[in-house]
Amino acid sequence: MSLVLTACVLDALFGDPVYRWHPIRLLGQWSLYCEQALFAIDYNTRLGGVLHWLLVVGGAVGAWLFGHQLLALLHPAAAWLWDLFLAYSLLCTRDLLTQGWRMVRMLDDLPQARQQIQHLVGRDSAALDRAALVRATIESLAENFTDGVLTPLWALCWLGLPGLIVVKAISTLDSMVGYRTARYQVFGWAAARSDDLIHWLPARCSVVLIAAASALLRLYPHSAIACAWRDHALLPSPNSGWSEAAVAGALKVRLLGPLYYSGQQVNLAFIGDPAWPSQLDAADLERALQLILVASVLALAVGMIPQL
Repeated sequence: MSLVLTACVLDALFGDPVYRWHPIRLLGQWSLYCEQALFAIDYNTRLGGVLHWLLVVGGAVGAWLFGHQLLALLHPAAAWLWDLFLAYSLLCTRDLLTQGWRMVRMLDDLPQARQQIQHLVGRDSAALDRAALVRATIESLAENFTDGVLTPLWALCWLGLPGLIVVKAISTLDSMVGYRTARYQVFGWAAARSDDLIHWLPARCSVVLIAAASALLRLYPHSAIACAWRDHALLPSPNSGWSEAAVAGALKVRLLGPLYYSGQQVNLAFIGDPAWPSQLDAADLERALQLILVASVLALAVGMIPQL
């Protein structure tokens, strides 16, 4: 319990540490090295992708275990501090909220806001107006509530630090090779499918947490549940639609709408009731940030229940 709470407090106070040897940076470099080595020997197959998955995820857990055991020989407190450092480094709730508040401040400078949104979403941003920038930011907050907050936090609470490391390693793999491109369509299969699997249950539980948070904030919990049930399948991902639709319902706004990737239109439909507004502004983004903050606190409370 002390490890989880201390790591969460450090994340809340200081946010995600930024430095060259951050564990996720090292994990990404290791993933790239393994990928290049496997492609060099023509292991760019589904079996090669599975081997890549084992090397990256196993390497991440092995690096933690080696450091933990080595430091435990010096003193148990040293091993605990090593675990705390990793847990703190792999949680990113404050960083997610900080990105959202940064967008609030940038909305009056559209060129800067369009540049900033590229850190959050992959869509074309050069022509996004103020409302589209707000929608994109809220969508990123909602999706990352599952991927970046809920799944890692509950993995740490219920499976310990090894669980958190596995979850973050899989998410890193998916962000690097889990794409339907010519290079990764086959090779990235294991990364993409395992990422879908680890977020499956948290994505659906996110609806309950978002609805509960909206009730505490006197928003629209019933709409959150109804919209999630009705509109979650509008996104191609098996998971991200649940939290995005729940947030749309909780705020009674429409999200998504026209989306362009590499100049090609890939979406027209909106998530949310046609009567809800899609021309959103800073106030809507601020409400979304408050909603995600309260839902994150509730997620921690739920995660700690088995440890009480």
